[in-house]
Amino acid sequence: MRQSGVLLAISSLPSRYGIGCFSKEAYEFVDFLEQAGQKLWQILPIGPTGYGDSPYQSFSSFAGNPYFIDLETLIAEGYLTEADCDACDFGSNEEYVDYEKIYNARFKVLKKAFQNRNDQDSQEYKDFVEANAYWLDDYALYMAVKNSFDGKSWITWDEDIRLRKQEAVKAYTEKFRGEIDFYKFQQFLFAKQWTALKAYANRKKIKIVGDIPIYVAFDSADTWSHPELFQLDENCTPIGVAGCPPDAFSATGQLWGNPLYRWDYHKQTGYRWWIQRIAYCYQLYDIVRIDHFRGFDEYYFIPYGDPTAEFGHWEQGPGYDIFRALKTELGNIKVIAEDLGFLTPSVIKLVKKTRYPGMKILQFAFDSREESDYLPHNYPTNCVVYTGTHDNDTTLGWYRSLNRRDKAFAKRYLNIKSDKDVQWVFIRSALSSVADTAVIPMQDYLGLGAEARMNVPSTLGTNWKWRMKKGVCTEELAKQIRDVVKLYGRL
Repeated sequence: MRQSGVLLAISSLPSRYGIGCFSKEAYEFVDFLEQAGQKLWQILPIGPTGYGDSPYQSFSSFAGNPYFIDLETLIAEGYLTEADCDACDFGSNEEYVDYEKIYNARFKVLKKAFQNRNDQDSQEYKDFVEANAYWLDDYALYMAVKNSFDGKSWITWDEDIRLRKQEAVKAYTEKFRGEIDFYKFQQFLFAKQWTALKAYANRKKIKIVGDIPIYVAFDSADTWSHPELFQLDENCTPIGVAGCPPDAFSATGQLWGNPLYRWDYHKQTGYRWWIQRIAYCYQLYDIVRIDHFRGFDEYYFIPYGDPTAEFGHWEQGPGYDIFRALKTELGNIKVIAEDLGFLTPSVIKLVKKTRYPGMKILQFAFDSREESDYLPHNYPTNCVVYTGTHDNDTTLGWYRSLNRRDKAFAKRYLNIKSDKDVQWVFIRSALSSVADTAVIPMQDYLGLGAEARMNVPSTLGTNWKWRMKKGVCTEELAKQIRDVVKLYGRL
């Protein structure tokens, strides 16, 4: 079935309190997608973020980001007053998130909602806490203890709680019971609001495409509560960490720093943790995009403490074995395999064997030096084509910065006669391709330049901040999008 969708992070939605959330604007965006004939809304990971604000470095693989809880809903439900929210500074720039102000204001106002709650004994709350105890108990304790150590990574905590000695876990649980309940309350609100928004989208025949990183952050509840899953020594210090080797884009490679999995242990348990993780994803999303899919075939091991990724080496991943286990347990789950970058024959074979669609990025196609798998005439039908992703510049920003030779090739290939609204030429190329699914970043539909870029990999300080201005999702734009998806058989 031919279909299309839009890529837009929750944080990029317009809203009243400084960051996109599950507010009325999110519901209005779903209405816009329906008017525009879209079947998919792809988002970025929605876990709680820490240093660097990256959704790909979360404090938990299961928890939701408290920033996305809609405060206007809490006002309507009596948890807060308008005055409570207006007393906080969430930032004043409607086009960019001020994460420092959000961090300082959001937890303050959520704490007030927690103190005002009267539903802690409600059956709905009790059911949520009980159903999610397998991750929620560890996450809430982890966040409460982390706060008591001034937000420092768990590897620096006192040894008894760092190594989760039974008496210490019991003592900290008693000492911080109120704070633990506060974090459980946040997750209850998040789940309640997200479930309502997803149900609304599904009623409009729009599926949610979630996004999960293959790795978890080292400073996370996952690593602290389940050290046996990762390549750590007896003091819980990593033995090796994740990253990418040197290539044309980076002379020293990419040092991500995530702990690596002990795949032999996961295999012994029948991949129980992975089955739990992926099953939970299908409570949140309809389709899951798995980032860095090649890590299941082979993963790059960088010795812990190395300042760069130059001296790492490749090691064998679980291969198809993990997907056999997932399919046995969960059936035919819908997955998009992020198979970008240099692909070995074994990775290509793995993606084919799973039958999951891989990704094609138009911006990668126009290297005039060589024939590219990313050129539309080379696509298989079983793939998802994007003009660009969250890691790319917007199509307009990218096109403007192309070198003369590559730009000339793009113009010749796409028959570009004028640079006016040039992003639409790329959008049409993606939508008209044989790829079963096409996903276009919202920035491209809005014709925005480099100022709207979401992320520049391996940099800190300016990423994940862009927000869409209120009122730009017009009926005229919806009709323009609907007409072009209808033209190319994706309605």
